Amino acid sequence: MEEQNIRIVLAKLGLDGHDRGLRVVTRMLRDAGFEVIYLGLRQTAEMVVAAAMQEDADAVGLSLHNASHLTLAPRMVDSLRDAGLDIPVIVGGIIPDDDVQPLLDAGIAAILGPGASATEVAESVRSVVLRDPSAG
Repeated sequence: MEEQNIRIVLAKLGLDGHDRGLRVVTRMLRDAGFEVIYLGLRQTAEMVVAAAMQEDADAVGLSLHNASHLTLAPRMVDSLRDAGLDIPVIVGGIIPDDDVQPLLDAGIAAILGPGASATEVAESVRSVVLRDPSAG
């Protein structure tokens, strides 16, 4: 699978109104050749799951900046699994170092912090989508 074939749904969950970073990531991924489905602000996990199913997405990317990451990100992972979707969830935003491991333990595939370069964003998405299932 190449970037042109990788489809990612990007969204902001909850009431977080800060979407500039997500818009930048959308452009980064589109410029790198990914197909991006941008849902924008004020999405619910159920809305993201519906879009991921409808769009046959390979990954979901969430931007979280309002300290809701420990609640909303695991809820997204659970909602995808409950819908029978085995696709990675990538989280970007302001994530304190102490919260990284709990997010990874909850099933988040990758975490990107502020200032991640276009190359880092694209490589992160590519890495989690093209992961070797036998690697665990």
